[in-house]
Amino acid sequence: MWKLLHKLKDAVIYDADREFYAKVFPDSVDSKDLMRMRKMDHADLTSVLKIEELNYEFPWSEGIFKDCFRTMTYTSWVCEAPDDNIVGYCIINVAAGEAHIMNISVNPTFQRQGTGRKMLEHLIEYARPRAEKIFLEVRPSNPGAINLYRKTGFREIGTRKNYYPAKNGREDAIMFELDLVPML
Repeated sequence: MWKLLHKLKDAVIYDADREFYAKVFPDSVDSKDLMRMRKMDHADLTSVLKIEELNYEFPWSEGIFKDCFRTMTYTSWVCEAPDDNIVGYCIINVAAGEAHIMNISVNPTFQRQGTGRKMLEHLIEYARPRAEKIFLEVRPSNPGAINLYRKTGFREIGTRKNYYPAKNGREDAIMFELDLVPML
């Protein structure tokens, strides 16, 4: 039922010109502009778990994703390619005037093509009217993500020692913050 509702919504806000120009003039439209964000539902878990396992040595379990659905302050999204394939997902927690990005993951086939940036920008815009700041953690061994966060305006605010599981024990996390309220 949810898939049908998402398809109806997409039909109503469908940008036919963008799709047309992408087919006729392939270089005229950035591939990330053809991707769509929508809220994740239980039917998406098979695709989401595949991406999770492709990207992480210690992936989240199906139970963790289901807990995200049950927690009222968490909102989960998927990013779909024009062919309706899920190419990434992201999860944010918003409570008490703060937002925390819990997970952003892109299918390796679609990495370095703007999908991660599209999801990050989507989360920032989602959080902006709901929070004053947005936080996230990232592995120091993930320079691509660190670069994306810095380019998007996040600033490093500290380190969480032994935050992530790793092959040989634990890995620290770099903490980042972005102010969502414009400075006067």
